[in-house]
Amino acid sequence: MAFADTFKALSDPARREILQLLKNGRMSAGEIGSHFHMTGATVSYHLKILKKADLIWETKEKNFIYYDLNTSVVEELLLWLKDLKGEESHDEKI
Repeated sequence: MAFADTFKALSDPARREILQLLKNGRMSAGEIGSHFHMTGATVSYHLKILKKADLIWETKEKNFIYYDLNTSVVEELLLWLKDLKGEESHDEKI
């Protein structure tokens, strides 16, 4: 994981909101866009940044593209932050 791409992606409130939306399940770009007052091009731009950071997955089905939260990258980021803070993980306590 490239932390620079991850932190760039997380630096924008709209992208953080997109991640919040996707934690409830996959959505199309149109469904994501319906939650914001921005153009489709702007939504696509934010999705591109999130994909570059590997925070979301893209799946094509027929005429639609669906986006899912990539929880493995989120978990890796959380583990790194816990390590930075000096917290023990659950595995280390056992």
